[in-house]
Amino acid sequence: MIMSDRLTAFKELIQAGGAKRPADLIIKNGQLVNVMTAEIYPAEVAIYQGKIVAVDPDVSDYQGTETRVIDAKQQYIVPGLIDGHIHVECSKLSMTSFAEAVVPHGTTSIISGLDEYISVIGVDGLSEIFKEVDQLPMRVFWGAPFKTPYTIPASTIADNIDSTVQAQLQKRSDVYGVWETVREAVETLDEDTLKTLLNAQDNHVPVWGCAPMATGTKLNEYLMSGVRVDHESYDHQELLEKVRKGINVVIRESSVTHFLAENIRAITETNGQIARHVSFCTDDVNAMDIVNKGHLDHLVRLAIAAGVAPMTAIQMATINSAEAYRIDDQVGLIAPGRNADILLVSDLEAFEIKRVLAKGQPVATDGHINQSIERPVRPASLANTIIREAVQASDFEYHVAADASQVTVQTIASEGPFVRHAKTKTLTVEDGIVQIDPAKDVALISVLERFGKNGNQSLGFTSGWTLKKGAMASTAAPDDNNIIVMGVNPDDMALAVNTLIERDGGQVVVADGQILSFLPLPIAGIVSDVTPAELAVQEEGILKASQAIGSEVVDPMFYMTFLPITAIPDLAITDLGNVDCNELRLFDPILTIQ
Repeated sequence: MIMSDRLTAFKELIQAGGAKRPADLIIKNGQLVNVMTAEIYPAEVAIYQGKIVAVDPDVSDYQGTETRVIDAKQQYIVPGLIDGHIHVECSKLSMTSFAEAVVPHGTTSIISGLDEYISVIGVDGLSEIFKEVDQLPMRVFWGAPFKTPYTIPASTIADNIDSTVQAQLQKRSDVYGVWETVREAVETLDEDTLKTLLNAQDNHVPVWGCAPMATGTKLNEYLMSGVRVDHESYDHQELLEKVRKGINVVIRESSVTHFLAENIRAITETNGQIARHVSFCTDDVNAMDIVNKGHLDHLVRLAIAAGVAPMTAIQMATINSAEAYRIDDQVGLIAPGRNADILLVSDLEAFEIKRVLAKGQPVATDGHINQSIERPVRPASLANTIIREAVQASDFEYHVAADASQVTVQTIASEGPFVRHAKTKTLTVEDGIVQIDPAKDVALISVLERFGKNGNQSLGFTSGWTLKKGAMASTAAPDDNNIIVMGVNPDDMALAVNTLIERDGGQVVVADGQILSFLPLPIAGIVSDVTPAELAVQEEGILKASQAIGSEVVDPMFYMTFLPITAIPDLAITDLGNVDCNELRLFDPILTIQ
């Protein structure tokens, strides 16, 4: 919008605040939940052009002949909820489908780096995503990733962000922070990262962090970087230390990491005063969970059930997040000048959301979007992103010396999605090929570069998955979204990978030469435009298929996709090879050969 148009609109808003222009919509007869003062009292709200222009006992002066009126009798007026850190792409829902899923649950704003999109389509490709977001009843506050890829050593992705790119991004009006600056990059004094952080200081751009299990000197060292927000506390003592040292802490309750019950103890058992510096996020959430449990509203209910007062829980889902991310001038509270993202809630204790207003318009009622949201026409840049030749079964054979009889290997042993330790296993060798042994709970794991850049492929071993047969694979796998495949049969592993290549992305489970379940991800190979309910059914199919091949993990496919993340201790695997996440170096999984 050119300055003259902005100036005209600005003048109109100021006049609307002075009741010199009639409101478009008024909410009457409700009880305002004032998250700034922790009060509840009768109030009416006037809205003009998507902005709140008045919050008073009586806003009759703002009502005109065309003003719509919503009667909020016996309901509470609550700010729209904010997800303080989320990789939307990990839901496998497009931005449109994601909004359709979460807005009825009261989530009207999210903080995201859109980094999974960037790994596939680059920063320039985000223009299509921003066009899509502009049409949605949900706001996206974008933090430009501190660098891409996040992996150390750097894995292969389609496009990289370095300090030079970051310096330009920080000048953009739609960049609200530096996204997910991992502790390892600070600890190793990575100069490119440090340049980005210095630029952020100069530009007064807030830095958002990622520091799991950082305490004591490691935390002190990290905080010298200027990070102000962190979403990675594994226990309540860690959370408490971070708050005491000036961090705005975000409690994560995702589909794979259920940290709220433990983290909330810092408030309920240690010091309730810290609550105003704590907010919520879902980070990585799937469609099944949203459909069956809700989104941010689910976290509010969990907090209340854990002993947090409803007002405090609502503050954690609204104003706390807005203040932490410095967006409280726009969202997080119901006050003049803020965006009109508002919930009408019938019961604060049960947190039952009856209506949702986003961008000043009623958009959802009783858990359902009022009308279907049209999916945009997808450009060619978001399709055909799997650039990889077909593979063969022999590509999934780990070769050692031809005269070897057995090897000792170091497996990546998963103990939940975000804890991985080394475990030693002994495997036999036949004709120079290491024999994968399901009886010993060992599977082969491989990551294949899929952007047509170098054809990299890694091989390693993993345990803890109890696979008895078959294979499973995915083109959606943060932080680089290369193809990841795990299995106990080379033929099935090849079939799984080739299926994803042929179908331009998705997730698949195969066994005995047959496809048991396939979940298509046609947009950049990472997301889908289907409805949340449809995707939940597809996810259920993948889950049942992975269980059918023997896995006893809670969500095998989702857990597997996190194996390339090198910020998760202690081990990972990328297209470069097996990674020691503590030493930040590649390692050979073969320990001894006999």
